[in-house]
Amino acid sequence: MTVDLALNSPMIHSPPSDKDLKALRFIEEMTRNVDFVQKKVIKEILSRNSETEYLKRFGLKGFTDRKTFKTKVPVITYDDIKPEIQRIANGDRSMILSSHPITEFLTSSGTSAGERKLMPTIEEDMDRRQLLYSLQMPVMNLYVPGLGKGKALHFLFVKSESKTPGGLPARPVLTSYYKSEHFKRRPYDPYNVYTSPNEAILCPDSSQSMYTQMLCGLLMRHEVLRLGAVFASGLLRAIRFLQTNWRELVNDISTGTLSSRISDPAIRESMSKILTKPDQELADYITSVCCHDNNWEGIITKIWPNTKYLDVIVTGAMAQYIPMLEYYSGGLPMACTMYASSESYFGINLKPMCKPSEVSYTIMPNMAYFEFLPYEDATDEGTELVELADVEVGKEYELVITTYAGLYRYRVGDILQVTGFYNSAPQFKFVRRKNVLLSIESDKTDEAELQKAVENASMLLKDQGTRVIEYTSYADTKTIPGHYVIYWELLVKDRDNPPSDEVMAKCCLEMEESLNSVYRQSRVADKSVGPLEIRVVKNGTFEELMDYAISRGASINQYKVPRCVSFTPIMELLDSRVASKHFSPALPQWSPERRS
Repeated sequence: MTVDLALNSPMIHSPPSDKDLKALRFIEEMTRNVDFVQKKVIKEILSRNSETEYLKRFGLKGFTDRKTFKTKVPVITYDDIKPEIQRIANGDRSMILSSHPITEFLTSSGTSAGERKLMPTIEEDMDRRQLLYSLQMPVMNLYVPGLGKGKALHFLFVKSESKTPGGLPARPVLTSYYKSEHFKRRPYDPYNVYTSPNEAILCPDSSQSMYTQMLCGLLMRHEVLRLGAVFASGLLRAIRFLQTNWRELVNDISTGTLSSRISDPAIRESMSKILTKPDQELADYITSVCCHDNNWEGIITKIWPNTKYLDVIVTGAMAQYIPMLEYYSGGLPMACTMYASSESYFGINLKPMCKPSEVSYTIMPNMAYFEFLPYEDATDEGTELVELADVEVGKEYELVITTYAGLYRYRVGDILQVTGFYNSAPQFKFVRRKNVLLSIESDKTDEAELQKAVENASMLLKDQGTRVIEYTSYADTKTIPGHYVIYWELLVKDRDNPPSDEVMAKCCLEMEESLNSVYRQSRVADKSVGPLEIRVVKNGTFEELMDYAISRGASINQYKVPRCVSFTPIMELLDSRVASKHFSPALPQWSPERRS
C-alpha cells in the first residue's frame, strides 16, 4: 500500500520508519472509506448496547442500521440525559446507557447549572485515546527531522478530582490519562521522552509541579527539541513562572540542591537522580538571559536553543495568545496536533506545521459515530443531520456524536467549518464553542452566567441607590494569567458619594462567587485565571458605543449592546472612558465537588 500522507507534501524530510509507516498506513485505511467505517462503528455500538435501558426506550432492540437509529433516537443535550447520568453516579450499575460498565466520569469544562458535566467512559475508551495519541508523532516526524534525538519539555499537570456518591472517579480527561497505567508504564519511545519525571507531572500541588518541571527543563536545556503545554495559556503561565522564580531556580542549579519549597517526597526522590551536582556555568547563563526583566523577547530560543516548534493548542479561544507566544519564542512554529474533548477523541492535524490560522483536523471515523447539524439550522427541530462523509466544504456544523460509552446523538457544542477532505475524510477548522462568551483557558462563561453574576454583584450597590445601567466584557490575555474585564456604566444617585473602592472590590468578588465551578477552580486550584476586574466607565459611554456601531452600518432599531467585545476600536473607546478600575480582593469559594 502506498502512503500518500508521506508523499503529498514538499515539506517531507525523510522516509518514515517501519513503526511510523504502520501508523501512517492506518490513517490511510481509516480515511479512504469513511462511510464504510462509520456504518461499522454505529453497528458495533448498537449491537453491544441494544439491551440498554436508553435504547430500548426508543424501540432500538434488534436494530443495528443507522437509518432506524436516526429515525427513532432523538438529538439531545446534556440536560436530556442528566437523570440517567445521575443514577449511574449514585451507584446504579444496571445497563442504563452502556452494556459495558461505566468505569469513571470525565468532567467536561462545559457547564450545566454551574457545575461540570459528567461524561461516561468505559475501560476500552482509554485504548481509543491511546490510539489517537500514537498517530501524532508519526505525522510530525514527516515534517520535523530528528525529534527522536532529544526530549520534549511539556508542562503537564493533573487537576483536582472527586468521587461520585456511587464511588466512581470524576476528573478531567487528561488527569485520567496521566494517572492511567497507559501513561505511567508507557514503553520507551525515543520520540516521546519528556524532561519532566512522572512524579512531577502527577504531583497534585501545581506550584511544586511547575517548579520541578521548569527546573528539569533548564537542566536539560540543550536536549529540548520541542516545548509546550496543552493550551497556549498554560505555556505562557510557565514563562511567567520562570520570570518570577528564576533566581530560586538558579540557586538550585548553582548549589546542586533542591529548594525547600519542594516537600513532595516522590519528587525529591526522583530529583535526587537528576539534580546531582552544582552547575555554575548553567546558573550564570540562565542569570544572564533572565536578568533583563523588561526584555524577554525570544526568551524561549535563548534558553532552549534547539527548540524546533511549540506544541500547543492555539485554535478557538486560544488564538488570542498567538502574539505573545510569537514574542517569547521569536516566531517558532506552533503545532496543534489533535482535536479531542471529554466526550470523545475526534481527530488529528495531518499538516501540523501549518500556520495557526490554517489548522484543520481530520476526523478519524473509528473513534465514534459522527453526525453534523448544519449550524444555520441549528435551532430548527426538524433539521436532518448530515453524515461525516456528506458534509460540504465551506459550511459550518455543530458536532453531534454517538459513543461506545453511551452518549447517543449528543450535541457537543463545538462549531466546526469544513475546509476540505483528506481521501474521503473531511477536515474541519474549529470555529468556536457554542454560546461561550468569555474564556481564558478551560473556563467557559456564557451570557446567562455573566448576566446573573452582574445582577448579584449590583445588589451590593442597591443601598447607595446606585445601579448598573449597562455592561460588557472581554477576556484580557495580555496579563499572565489572563483575567475577565467587565465594563460597568453606573447610575449614581448621589454623585458626590459614588461607591467606594472597597464596595467595588466586593462587587468583583461577588461576580466571581456567582460564576461556575470551572471558573472558580481555575482561580483557586489551577491559578490559570487572574482576579476579575471591573472598569467603571463615564456616563454616556455606551451611547457612544451605539453611535460607533451605527456609523459602521448597524441598524438603530436592531442594535443590542454586545456582552463581550474584542474589536480593537471598541475596546479603545471603552478604555478611553474608564473612570476607575477595581479588582477582586480575594479568591472565590471553591472545593472539589462531592456529587449528589
